[in-house]
Amino acid sequence: MTPTIGSAERAGQEADSAQESGAPSPPTLRVVKVLELLSRHAGERLSLARIVREAGLSRATAHAVLAQLTAEGWAVRDAEGNYGIGLRLLTVARRAEAAFPLRHLASAHLRALSDEVGVPVFLAERAGENIVVTEVIGHPSASWIRPGRRLPLAPPVCREFIAWAPDSARAAWLATADPAHRDRLTRVLAEIRTRGYSVERLVDDSTPMLEVLAGLRDSPITAALRAQLGSVITELITIDYLPDELGPDNAVVTLAAPVRDHHGTVIAAVVACPDNHLSAHALAALGAKTVATADRITAASH
Repeated sequence: MTPTIGSAERAGQEADSAQESGAPSPPTLRVVKVLELLSRHAGERLSLARIVREAGLSRATAHAVLAQLTAEGWAVRDAEGNYGIGLRLLTVARRAEAAFPLRHLASAHLRALSDEVGVPVFLAERAGENIVVTEVIGHPSASWIRPGRRLPLAPPVCREFIAWAPDSARAAWLATADPAHRDRLTRVLAEIRTRGYSVERLVDDSTPMLEVLAGLRDSPITAALRAQLGSVITELITIDYLPDELGPDNAVVTLAAPVRDHHGTVIAAVVACPDNHLSAHALAALGAKTVATADRITAASH
Protein backbone atom coordinates (compact mmCIF):
# COMPACT_ATOMS: atom_id res chain seq x y z
CA MET A 1 0.00 0.00 0.00
CA THR A 2 1.39 3.41 -0.91
CA PRO A 3 1.01 5.91 1.94
CA THR A 4 -0.82 9.15 1.36
CA ILE A 5 0.95 12.42 2.13
CA GLY A 6 -0.83 12.60 5.47
CA SER A 7 0.02 9.03 6.47
CA ALA A 8 3.61 9.45 5.33
CA GLU A 9 3.89 12.57 7.47
CA ARG A 10 2.42 10.72 10.44
CA ALA A 11 4.81 7.82 9.87
CA GLY A 12 7.72 10.24 9.87
CA GLN A 13 6.49 11.84 13.07
CA GLU A 14 6.10 8.41 14.68
CA ALA A 15 9.63 7.45 13.60
CA ASP A 16 11.01 10.70 15.02
CA SER A 17 9.10 10.10 18.25
CA ALA A 18 10.43 6.55 18.50
CA GLN A 19 13.95 7.78 17.92
CA GLU A 20 13.62 10.50 20.56
CA SER A 21 12.25 8.01 23.09
CA GLY A 22 15.22 5.72 22.61
CA ALA A 23 13.31 2.98 20.74
CA PRO A 24 15.75 0.48 19.22
CA SER A 25 16.42 0.01 15.52
CA PRO A 26 17.12 -3.73 15.05
CA PRO A 27 18.53 -3.39 11.50
CA THR A 28 20.98 -0.73 12.69
CA LEU A 29 22.01 -2.86 15.67
CA ARG A 30 22.80 -5.79 13.36
CA VAL A 31 25.06 -3.65 11.19
CA VAL A 32 26.80 -2.23 14.27
CA LYS A 33 27.38 -5.72 15.67
CA VAL A 34 29.05 -6.87 12.46
CA LEU A 35 31.19 -3.74 12.14
CA GLU A 36 32.31 -3.97 15.77
CA LEU A 37 33.20 -7.63 15.32
CA LEU A 38 35.24 -6.96 12.18
CA SER A 39 37.01 -4.02 13.82
CA ARG A 40 37.98 -6.12 16.85
CA HIS A 41 39.74 -8.52 14.46
CA ALA A 42 41.18 -5.96 12.09
CA GLY A 43 44.14 -8.15 11.11
CA GLU A 44 42.06 -11.24 10.41
CA ARG A 45 39.55 -12.62 7.95
CA LEU A 46 36.45 -14.05 9.61
CA SER A 47 34.28 -16.80 8.18
CA LEU A 48 30.56 -16.28 7.81
CA ALA A 49 29.97 -19.05 10.37
CA ARG A 50 32.14 -17.27 12.93
CA ILE A 51 30.40 -13.94 12.33
CA VAL A 52 27.02 -15.62 12.73
CA ARG A 53 28.13 -17.19 16.00
CA GLU A 54 29.89 -14.21 17.58
CA ALA A 55 27.45 -11.53 16.42
CA GLY A 56 24.44 -13.62 17.41
CA LEU A 57 22.75 -13.28 14.03
CA SER A 58 21.02 -15.75 11.74
CA ARG A 59 23.03 -16.89 8.73
CA ALA A 60 20.66 -15.16 6.31
CA THR A 61 20.78 -11.86 8.23
CA ALA A 62 24.57 -11.92 8.56
CA HIS A 63 24.97 -12.68 4.87
CA ALA A 64 22.64 -9.83 3.89
CA VAL A 65 24.44 -7.35 6.16
CA LEU A 66 27.88 -8.42 4.92
CA ALA A 67 26.80 -8.28 1.28
CA GLN A 68 25.70 -4.66 1.69
CA LEU A 69 28.78 -3.69 3.71
CA THR A 70 31.02 -5.26 1.08
CA ALA A 71 29.21 -3.51 -1.76
CA GLU A 72 29.68 -0.15 0.00
CA GLY A 73 33.35 -0.75 0.84
CA TRP A 74 32.87 -1.08 4.61
CA ALA A 75 33.96 -4.73 4.45
CA VAL A 76 35.97 -6.92 2.08
CA ARG A 77 35.47 -10.56 1.09
CA ASP A 78 38.41 -12.73 0.07
CA ALA A 79 38.52 -15.65 -2.36
CA GLU A 80 37.72 -18.14 0.43
CA GLY A 81 34.58 -16.23 1.37
CA ASN A 82 35.96 -14.75 4.59
CA TYR A 83 35.40 -11.13 5.63
CA GLY A 84 37.49 -8.28 6.99
CA ILE A 85 37.23 -4.53 7.47
CA GLY A 86 37.19 -2.40 4.33
CA LEU A 87 39.03 0.76 3.43
CA ARG A 88 35.91 2.88 3.84
CA LEU A 89 35.69 1.88 7.52
CA LEU A 90 39.36 2.72 7.97
CA THR A 91 38.82 6.12 6.37
CA VAL A 92 35.94 6.91 8.70
CA ALA A 93 37.98 5.70 11.68
CA ARG A 94 40.79 8.11 10.80
CA ARG A 95 38.31 10.97 10.52
CA ALA A 96 36.82 10.04 13.89
CA GLU A 97 40.27 10.03 15.49
CA ALA A 98 40.80 13.57 14.24
CA ALA A 99 37.85 14.63 16.38
CA PHE A 100 39.75 13.49 19.50
CA PRO A 101 43.36 14.68 19.05
CA LEU A 102 44.02 14.52 22.79
CA ARG A 103 43.99 10.74 22.60
CA HIS A 104 47.26 10.62 20.65
CA LEU A 105 48.95 13.18 22.85
CA ALA A 106 47.89 11.37 26.03
CA SER A 107 48.65 7.80 24.99
CA ALA A 108 52.31 7.66 26.08
CA HIS A 109 51.50 9.35 29.40
CA LEU A 110 48.69 6.87 30.07
CA ARG A 111 50.93 3.93 29.31
CA ALA A 112 53.64 5.27 31.61
CA LEU A 113 51.10 5.65 34.43
CA SER A 114 49.72 2.15 33.89
CA ASP A 115 53.22 0.68 33.95
CA GLU A 116 54.11 2.60 37.11
CA VAL A 117 51.03 1.77 39.18
CA GLY A 118 50.28 -1.63 37.68
CA VAL A 119 46.61 -1.10 36.88
CA PRO A 120 44.61 -0.41 33.70
CA VAL A 121 44.14 3.24 32.74
CA PHE A 122 41.84 5.01 30.31
CA LEU A 123 41.18 8.48 28.94
CA ALA A 124 37.64 9.88 28.92
CA GLU A 125 37.00 13.02 26.87
CA ARG A 126 34.07 15.38 27.05
CA ALA A 127 31.92 15.62 23.93
CA GLY A 128 29.08 18.06 24.59
CA GLU A 129 26.88 16.60 27.31
CA ASN A 130 28.53 13.20 27.06
CA ILE A 131 31.81 11.57 28.02
CA VAL A 132 33.57 9.33 25.47
CA VAL A 133 36.21 6.72 26.29
CA THR A 134 38.91 7.36 23.68
CA GLU A 135 41.98 5.41 24.83
CA VAL A 136 42.34 2.32 27.03
CA ILE A 137 45.62 0.92 28.35
CA GLY A 138 45.45 -2.58 29.82
CA HIS A 139 42.32 -4.61 30.44
CA PRO A 140 39.88 -3.02 32.91
CA SER A 141 37.60 -5.51 34.64
CA ALA A 142 34.47 -3.50 33.79
CA SER A 143 33.26 -4.61 30.36
CA TRP A 144 31.83 -1.17 29.50
CA ILE A 145 35.30 0.42 29.49
CA ARG A 146 36.25 0.29 25.83
CA PRO A 147 37.11 2.86 23.15
CA GLY A 148 34.02 4.54 21.79
CA ARG A 149 31.84 3.95 24.83
CA ARG A 150 29.74 7.05 25.45
CA LEU A 151 28.28 7.98 28.83
CA PRO A 152 25.97 10.85 29.73
CA LEU A 153 27.41 13.65 31.88
CA ALA A 154 24.84 12.93 34.57
CA PRO A 155 24.90 12.49 38.36
CA PRO A 156 26.34 10.76 40.20
CA VAL A 157 29.14 9.87 37.75
CA CYS A 158 31.60 12.11 35.88
CA ARG A 159 32.09 14.22 39.01
CA GLU A 160 35.65 15.19 38.05
CA PHE A 161 34.20 16.99 35.02
CA ILE A 162 31.84 19.03 37.21
CA ALA A 163 33.79 19.72 40.40
CA TRP A 164 35.72 22.67 38.91
CA ALA A 165 32.87 23.97 36.75
CA PRO A 166 31.32 27.41 37.42
CA ASP A 167 28.76 27.57 40.23
CA SER A 168 25.89 27.76 37.74
CA ALA A 169 27.02 24.61 35.90
CA ARG A 170 27.46 22.69 39.17
CA ALA A 171 24.01 23.80 40.32
CA ALA A 172 22.43 22.69 37.04
CA TRP A 173 24.15 19.29 37.27
CA LEU A 174 23.13 18.82 40.89
CA ALA A 175 19.53 19.73 40.04
CA THR A 176 19.31 16.60 37.88
CA ALA A 177 20.52 14.32 40.69
CA ASP A 178 18.35 12.23 42.97
CA PRO A 179 17.21 14.72 45.67
CA ALA A 180 18.29 12.25 48.37
CA HIS A 181 21.90 12.49 47.13
CA ARG A 182 22.27 16.22 46.43
CA ASP A 183 23.69 17.18 49.83
CA ARG A 184 26.28 14.42 49.67
CA LEU A 185 27.17 15.25 46.06
CA THR A 186 27.69 18.88 47.03
CA ARG A 187 30.15 17.84 49.75
CA VAL A 188 31.81 15.33 47.45
CA LEU A 189 32.39 17.93 44.72
CA ALA A 190 34.07 20.20 47.28
CA GLU A 191 36.28 17.30 48.45
CA ILE A 192 37.25 16.46 44.85
CA ARG A 193 38.37 20.05 44.33
CA THR A 194 40.47 19.81 47.51
CA ARG A 195 42.24 16.52 46.86
CA GLY A 196 42.26 16.73 43.04
CA TYR A 197 40.50 13.51 41.97
CA SER A 198 37.27 11.53 42.24
CA VAL A 199 36.92 7.98 43.53
CA GLU A 200 34.31 5.45 42.44
CA ARG A 201 33.41 2.84 45.02
CA LEU A 202 30.66 0.27 45.38
CA VAL A 203 28.51 -0.98 48.18
CA ASP A 204 29.69 -4.47 49.26
CA ASP A 205 29.85 -6.97 46.35
CA SER A 206 27.53 -5.30 43.85
CA THR A 207 30.05 -4.93 41.00
CA PRO A 208 28.65 -7.75 38.80
CA MET A 209 25.09 -6.48 39.20
CA LEU A 210 26.14 -2.92 38.47
CA GLU A 211 27.87 -3.93 35.24
CA VAL A 212 24.78 -5.78 34.02
CA LEU A 213 22.52 -2.84 34.85
CA ALA A 214 24.91 -0.33 33.27
CA GLY A 215 24.99 -2.41 30.09
CA LEU A 216 21.20 -2.42 29.95
CA ARG A 217 21.05 1.33 30.58
CA ASP A 218 23.43 2.01 27.70
CA SER A 219 21.50 -0.23 25.30
CA PRO A 220 18.72 1.10 23.01
CA ILE A 221 15.80 1.19 25.45
CA THR A 222 13.05 3.64 26.23
CA ALA A 223 13.85 6.80 28.16
CA ALA A 224 11.52 5.73 30.99
CA LEU A 225 13.25 2.37 31.46
CA ARG A 226 16.66 4.03 31.24
CA ALA A 227 15.65 6.40 34.04
CA GLN A 228 14.47 3.47 36.19
CA LEU A 229 17.74 1.61 35.62
CA GLY A 230 19.64 4.77 36.50
CA SER A 231 17.81 4.92 39.84
CA VAL A 232 18.68 1.30 40.63
CA ILE A 233 22.33 1.89 39.72
CA THR A 234 22.43 4.95 41.94
CA GLU A 235 21.19 2.89 44.87
CA LEU A 236 24.13 0.48 44.41
CA ILE A 237 26.70 3.25 44.42
CA THR A 238 28.12 4.89 47.50
CA ILE A 239 29.12 8.23 46.07
CA ASP A 240 32.86 8.71 46.50
CA TYR A 241 34.76 8.91 49.79
CA LEU A 242 34.66 11.79 52.23
CA PRO A 243 37.74 12.19 54.47
CA ASP A 244 36.21 10.69 57.61
CA GLU A 245 35.06 7.60 55.67
CA LEU A 246 38.52 6.38 54.73
CA GLY A 247 39.75 3.42 56.72
CA PRO A 248 42.48 0.79 56.58
CA ASP A 249 40.68 -0.99 53.72
CA ASN A 250 38.92 1.02 51.02
CA ALA A 251 37.13 -0.49 48.00
CA VAL A 252 38.25 1.50 44.96
CA VAL A 253 36.92 0.74 41.48
CA THR A 254 38.27 3.79 39.62
CA LEU A 255 40.04 7.04 40.40
CA ALA A 256 39.84 9.98 37.98
CA ALA A 257 41.82 13.23 37.66
CA PRO A 258 40.99 16.16 35.35
CA VAL A 259 42.72 17.32 32.18
CA ARG A 260 42.11 21.00 31.41
CA ASP A 261 42.27 23.25 28.38
CA HIS A 262 44.08 26.60 28.38
CA HIS A 263 41.01 28.25 29.95
CA GLY A 264 41.09 25.82 32.87
CA THR A 265 37.96 23.99 31.73
CA VAL A 266 37.97 20.24 32.33
CA ILE A 267 37.94 18.58 28.92
CA ALA A 268 39.01 15.05 29.84
CA ALA A 269 39.89 12.75 32.70
CA VAL A 270 42.68 10.27 33.30
CA VAL A 271 41.07 7.28 34.98
CA ALA A 272 43.02 4.59 36.87
CA CYS A 273 41.17 1.31 37.42
CA PRO A 274 42.52 -0.60 40.43
CA ASP A 275 39.21 -2.36 41.16
CA ASN A 276 40.70 -3.45 44.46
CA HIS A 277 40.90 -2.70 48.17
CA LEU A 278 43.49 -0.03 48.99
CA SER A 279 44.75 1.46 52.22
CA ALA A 280 44.24 5.19 52.68
CA HIS A 281 47.96 5.70 52.00
CA ALA A 282 47.87 3.60 48.81
CA LEU A 283 44.75 5.43 47.63
CA ALA A 284 46.39 8.82 48.18
CA ALA A 285 49.55 7.66 46.39
CA LEU A 286 47.56 6.43 43.38
CA GLY A 287 45.62 9.68 43.38
CA ALA A 288 48.80 11.77 43.39
CA LYS A 289 50.27 9.83 40.47
CA THR A 290 47.05 10.02 38.48
CA VAL A 291 46.79 13.78 39.07
CA ALA A 292 50.43 14.23 38.04
CA THR A 293 49.76 12.36 34.79
CA ALA A 294 46.67 14.44 34.08
CA ASP A 295 48.67 17.61 34.74
CA ARG A 296 51.39 16.49 32.32
CA ILE A 297 48.78 15.88 29.63
CA THR A 298 47.28 19.31 30.36
CA ALA A 299 50.69 20.97 29.98
CA ALA A 300 51.52 19.07 26.80
CA SER A 301 48.22 20.07 25.18
CA HIS A 302 48.79 23.82 25.56
